[in-house]
Amino acid sequence: MTDKEREAAMDGIRQAEAVWEELAAALSGAGITLPSLGLDAPTLAGYMAVPLIDLGRCNLDTARRLAAVLRACETPR
Repeated sequence: MTDKEREAAMDGIRQAEAVWEELAAALSGAGITLPSLGLDAPTLAGYMAVPLIDLGRCNLDTARRLAAVLRACETPR
């Protein structure tokens, strides 16, 4: 892996971490915590990494609250 490829991979990981933190903060502001929220480790591997955010699992109450928040954000069609 070249230095340029390594830097590109690290930049992608930094961006993924920033988005993860942004999402966690937005969910927290809505009173929702996804306990397994994090970065998907396999997608961080290699110089061609395409980082994904792993939303993980949550209990039924959390899923209902998340659905309610999303419904409240829907725009009329």
